[in-house]
Formats: sequence, structure tokens, C-alpha cells
Amino acid sequence: MRFLFILLAIVFTPISWSQVSEIKLSNALVLAQMENDEDRYTIEVCLTELFTNAKIKTLPSLNVLKTGSPATLLASDSLMQVVKQKGIDTYVLVSVRGYDKKFRPGQCKDDFQTALGVANLYPIYREEIVSVSFEYLFYRNGLCLGSDVVKCGNVSDRDAVLKKFRKAMTKHIYKYWL
Repeated sequence: MRFLFILLAIVFTPISWSQVSEIKLSNALVLAQMENDEDRYTIEVCLTELFTNAKIKTLPSLNVLKTGSPATLLASDSLMQVVKQKGIDTYVLVSVRGYDKKFRPGQCKDDFQTALGVANLYPIYREEIVSVSFEYLFYRNGLCLGSDVVKCGNVSDRDAVLKKFRKAMTKHIYKYWL
């Protein structure tokens, strides 16, 4: 009986780690929802580079939105048509979920317009923090496809967060999103 329980736990555990394992990304517009513009640009450029290396057609929101424009403009019909003409139909929203290792992917309750309006007050690094959790929301045709959380642990400064982010995301993209 104990063996059966352990076997079932091993089989079903990876399924609960990621809610987006069935998503096969072929294209994406990346939007980092960060309070600090420097963090936003850094995360968007880094993810765009990682997606491009994984052969995913990618466009950062920096190429669509003017500097200082609210992210909610991405839900307007005119910008959605511009993005669609560039061959992009999937939106990936990235934010810092918190500084704990216990976060799990949240439920997709919000529509695309509402998700774009959500504010994020967390920077990618804070003093005396050793772990940062990034949350990803995937939208296609205004509907949420799923969410995912990627954790970066053992960080001591902003550069360490970015280094761990690159390493963790490279593995995660190939394992779950392709």
C-alpha cells in the first residue's frame, strides 16, 4: 500500500507543478508588469532573447507600446490588430509574485483587459531576500490559457537574480512551454 501511494505521488506530482504544460508556444508578445521601468525592460529583453533562442517568434511590448503608455492599451482593437499582423496571437504577462518559495500557480480568473490593469509593486530584488518567484499568465484571444510560477532561489543581489532567472527560464521553456 505504501509503495502504491509513493508511485502515485511520483506520477502525479509533476502535473501539479505547472498548469501550462499543454501550451505549445510558437509565438508570444512579452509584457513584464513591473513598477520599475528598468526591471520591466530587463525582464522583457531577457525573455525575448530566451524565447528567440528556443525558436519562438517573440515581440516585447516595448516595440508596441510607447514609453510611459499604460499596458491596458494592448487590449485595444487597433493594437491587437497590429500585433496580429506581426504574427503574434499569444500574450505572456510576467510579474513578480513574491519572495517566498511556496507560491503555486494561481487560477486564471481575470480576462485579458483586467489582467493588464493589475499593478505589481514588487521589484525583482530586495535586500535580505534569498528567493524570488515570477508568475506567468498566458492569454490567447482574450482568454487565459493558464498560469505558471518559476522560482529563483539563493540570490544575493540584482545581478544574481537575473543570472538565476536566465538559467531557470531556459530549462523551464524547453521543459514545459514547447
